[in-house]
Amino acid sequence: MLYDIRLELHYDYEGFVHADRHLVRVAPASIPGQQRVIASTISFDPPPASETNFVDFFGNLVTTIAYEGYHDRLDVRLSARVGVEDDTPPADLSSDLAGLQRDLSTLWTLDGNSPHHFIAPSPRVALNKAITDYARESVNRTTSVRAAAMDFCLSIHRDFTYDSDSTDVDTAPLEAFNLKRGVCQDFVHVMIAGLRGVGIPAAYVSGFLRTIPPKGKPRLEGADAMHAWVRVWCGQHAGWIEFDPTNAMLAGADHITIGYGRDYADISPIVGVLRTSGGHEHTQSVDVIRIE
Repeated sequence: MLYDIRLELHYDYEGFVHADRHLVRVAPASIPGQQRVIASTISFDPPPASETNFVDFFGNLVTTIAYEGYHDRLDVRLSARVGVEDDTPPADLSSDLAGLQRDLSTLWTLDGNSPHHFIAPSPRVALNKAITDYARESVNRTTSVRAAAMDFCLSIHRDFTYDSDSTDVDTAPLEAFNLKRGVCQDFVHVMIAGLRGVGIPAAYVSGFLRTIPPKGKPRLEGADAMHAWVRVWCGQHAGWIEFDPTNAMLAGADHITIGYGRDYADISPIVGVLRTSGGHEHTQSVDVIRIE
């Protein structure tokens, strides 16, 4: 599958800001065997005084920008063309939970892809007995780690309501769990907390998702969205497999990956510091267009 992606992030500040520094993680990643970035550019308005790039510990491309003068808005624009493999999901080669623990005990690597980084609490994901017990129901109903993760993914989709007005970017997993409402970030954080609670490594995936309009309806410009889903380590033979609890499915060819982290804090689109005397308003527009 070949896609053209356009992203616009717009920030309006109440007052002038200055001396701001930002880390921007919006560029899609090239992942061997999964997706290939053919072209990608990021632009900023106003232009920053300095701009650099680096790859973080988890392998994500990060653009750093810094401003010296005063400005009252910021626009971030991404344009990219990405090829995504449309592979048939592999057979379930994962073991049961006891076998997964044996695999973990013999795995010594600590690079950014190691499952050891994704099994403990992280800045945005605390472990909680209620969420762990909820995930354990899926483990008890199934015979393999992959089957348990899929069952848990389907349970969240069944039991939670998508409601963009019920939570915000700072909502904790336990709050979303108690509400049984939220958006993709909330569903992902709940799934990660539950899987880690029962001993299954789980990571946060940030990316884009192509949406398909209803039959007979035109595609709306800017109607696609940044999205999040879950990456689950299913053992040495099965490796990492990705699940989308918002849509009750395995991640597939319509999921375009930006990068991975322990939770949203590791892979948020933009984070930084600035000097200002007021708040700001933020809008986002995404187009994911399949190239036939």
